[in-house]
Amino acid sequence: MVRVATEQEQVAPGDRSLQKIQLGSTLSKNDKAPKSRLSKDGNGGDQQARDKDVELMKEKFAKLLLGEDMSGGGKGVSSALALSNAITNLAASVFGEQRKLEPMSPENRSRWKKEIDWLLSVTDYIVEMVPSHQKAKDGSSMEIMTTKQRTDLQMNIPALRKLDTMLIDCLDNFKDQEEFYYVSKDADEAEKGTQRMDDKWWLPTVKVPPNGLSDVTKKWIQFQKDSVNQVLKAAMAINAQVLSEMAIPENYIESLPKNGRASLGDSVYKSITVEYFDPEQFLSTMDLSSEHKIVDLKNRIEASIVIWKRKMNNKDTKSSWGSAVSMEKRELFEERAETVLLIIKQRYPGISQSSLDISKIQYNRDIGHAILESYSRILESLAHTVLSRIEDVLYADTLAQNPSLAQCKRPSTAALQVTGSMKFPNAEEEIEKLNATSAPTSMTLLDFMGWSMDQGETEKQGSDYNLDDGDQKPVGKIQTPKTSYMDNLVGSTSPTARD
Repeated sequence: MVRVATEQEQVAPGDRSLQKIQLGSTLSKNDKAPKSRLSKDGNGGDQQARDKDVELMKEKFAKLLLGEDMSGGGKGVSSALALSNAITNLAASVFGEQRKLEPMSPENRSRWKKEIDWLLSVTDYIVEMVPSHQKAKDGSSMEIMTTKQRTDLQMNIPALRKLDTMLIDCLDNFKDQEEFYYVSKDADEAEKGTQRMDDKWWLPTVKVPPNGLSDVTKKWIQFQKDSVNQVLKAAMAINAQVLSEMAIPENYIESLPKNGRASLGDSVYKSITVEYFDPEQFLSTMDLSSEHKIVDLKNRIEASIVIWKRKMNNKDTKSSWGSAVSMEKRELFEERAETVLLIIKQRYPGISQSSLDISKIQYNRDIGHAILESYSRILESLAHTVLSRIEDVLYADTLAQNPSLAQCKRPSTAALQVTGSMKFPNAEEEIEKLNATSAPTSMTLLDFMGWSMDQGETEKQGSDYNLDDGDQKPVGKIQTPKTSYMDNLVGSTSPTARD
C-alpha cells in the first residue's frame, strides 16, 4: 500500500523531497517540490484550458454525428449539411457584421483558428486511391494502390487557408492608423457629421480630417483594397467551381415549369430571344432596385438555363422535356441567359444565394464539396464586407474634399467594379496570381510608407481615388496586374443537369 506523506511529516535528508504532494502531482527536475496538474499554479491552467477544449470538441463533433438532431432519433440532416452549417455558424459568431476596419479580438482570433481547424480536419481523411509502385525484397517492382487526399481538397484547402490568413492580416493592418475613426450612431449630430444615405444606416460613421486623408494613407488604403479584391475574386472562383460540380437535386427539377418562357415571363423571354441582344441594355430595363428583385431575376434566369440544358440533352423529343425550338436557337438563348447571370454575379457579389444554390447545398451528400463550398462562401462574404468598409473610408475622404456630393445618393460598392468582359473568375488562375504577386500581401501603414519609398521613388505618382469617374487604379507601383477585373478571368458555364 502506497502512503502519501503529509505536510507535517518530515522526510529523511537522503530521500527525494516529497513535501506538499497533492493528488495528481508531477515531478519537475528544475523544482525542489512537485507541482500539481490540477492546481492553478504552474501548468495547471494550461491543463484546464486543454480539458475545456476537449469538451468543446466533443460537443461539436457529437452534433455533427447526430446531424443536429439532439434527440438521437436519426431525423437529423446529412453529415455534409451539418458540416456546412457548422462552418457557416462559426463564421457568423466570430466575425459578425464586421462594422469597422479593426483587428479581431485575441479571443475571437484564437477561437476561429482553433475551431475552423477542427472542422477542416475532416478533409485529411477524405482520400482517393491512386496507383503506385513498390519494390520487393528481390528487387522486383509491383504496382499497388495507395491512398492520398482527394485532389480537389489537396488543391483548394491550402488556397482557402491562405485567403483566410490574408483577410485577417488585412484587418490587423488597420491597428496603427490614426487618420480616420468611427463615430457611433448614438453620438451627437454635430459629432456624426454627414450621415450615410444608403440602406446601411446602422453602421458607424467614418470621420476623416477636414481636408481628407493624406496621400500616403490613401495609397495604403488603396493597396489594402486591391489585396482584398484579389481575395474576393479567388473565393468567388472556388465557390462557383464547387457549386458547378454539385448535382442539381431532383426536387429542384420537379419544381420547374416545362419551358423557359414560363420561368422568365413573357417580357423577359422576349427580351432575351430578340435577334440582336445586348446584355447591358437588357439589365438596364430590369428593375434591380432591391435585393429581393435581384435575387428573383437571378432565380428565374437560372431556372431557364436548367430547363434549356435539359431540353438540349434530352434525345426523346416526344417527352415533356423535349424541345420544339431548334437546337441552335436553344443554345443561343442559354448562352445569353448565362451572360446575364454572370453580370449579375459580378455586379452584386454580396447578394443572397439563389434557389438553385440553396437546393444544391441542402441536398448535397459530398462532404468534401460541402466543406469547400461553405468555407469559400464565408471567406467571400467576409472579403466583400471588408471591401465595403474600405469603400466607406474612401467615400468619407471624397466627401471631405467635395461636400456637395453628400446630397447625392452614394453608388454601391459593387457597382464600381463592373467591367465589360463576360467572364468569371477561374480558381486556379486566381490562386496563381496571389502566389505570383510581387508586392507584400500584408502591410501596416508604417510598413507601407517604407516600402512605397523603396519601390516608387522614381515612379510618377498616379491620380488619387475619385468617386466621380470610378477610377480604382492604385497609384505608383502599388497595383495588381494591369488587365481589368474581368479580362483576367476564364469563362464559366452553368452546372450540367443530371437526369
